[in-house]
Amino acid sequence: MRSAPEARVSPLAGLVVAILAVSTSAILVTWSEAPSLVKAFYRVLFTLALVAPVAFTRNRGDFARLSSRDLFFAAVAGAALALHFASWFESLNWTSVAASVTLVQAQPLFVALGAWALLDERVTGRTVVGIAIALVGMVVMSLGDFLTGAAVVGDDPLYGNALAVVGAVTAAGYVLAGRSIRQRVALFPYVTVVYGVCALVLLALVVARGLPLLDYPRREWLLFAAMALGPGLFGHTVINWALAHLESSVVSVSLLGEPVGSTLLALVLLSQVPTPATLAGGVVVLAGIYVTTGARRADPPGDGASVVDD
Repeated sequence: MRSAPEARVSPLAGLVVAILAVSTSAILVTWSEAPSLVKAFYRVLFTLALVAPVAFTRNRGDFARLSSRDLFFAAVAGAALALHFASWFESLNWTSVAASVTLVQAQPLFVALGAWALLDERVTGRTVVGIAIALVGMVVMSLGDFLTGAAVVGDDPLYGNALAVVGAVTAAGYVLAGRSIRQRVALFPYVTVVYGVCALVLLALVVARGLPLLDYPRREWLLFAAMALGPGLFGHTVINWALAHLESSVVSVSLLGEPVGSTLLALVLLSQVPTPATLAGGVVVLAGIYVTTGARRADPPGDGASVVDD
């Protein structure tokens, strides 16, 4: 039975709000001056603090139904999500918001490849074409400025772009590891376990690097909280809710709005003007993602898929 808020809220309206919220993620990460691992840790920890009470209040029984196999794959998903955050947050230190967000959004390409290699899912010709188009766009984004001699945005765009691609690959690992669990377990219990593992992995990396955990000004704590509340709760949590009410193809295509929104916000708030190669390559990458997701539109609504909490 739908709850009263779910009955009143339009899934499409919620999706629009969610895309606007996730578009702020890269801006908030860039504004923060804390080490990448630290802001990734607090982003996940604060999001966990928001979702765990809901999970233990509304879905307490789901935790008891988690088998040892489910817990193993949830742990794998959490570790993959930690590596996703670590690599993507760091990429924003080296390349432009436009390039980083577009490349990390390419995770559906790697989900398709991983599903074919690991889950023996059929790959259509359209999927192959979409992946090929996106790869061309990635090459243009990463090498175009160097080949044309254009001024670049970021201290080391090639390195930053590579980190963003690592973020896309690890995000795909998160989706693939959690796919079967999400078909049996409700969203909030699932993300509570995954975020818990993710936070522990990030904490271990922070401690291993000897980074400070507490010595930050109030501005940084507000940014950590904003990352969790905006892109986390109002962004990807709402997107995952929308998956139960809309076709997965609609949700997947709508996520292409995040790079566009982030690029516009970076232009206004960070004065980052994307280079012609970044714009051209970005359009090609998004076209490739669109073709790839379109080839997978046979997924029914509410099929247990989930999206990455950038």
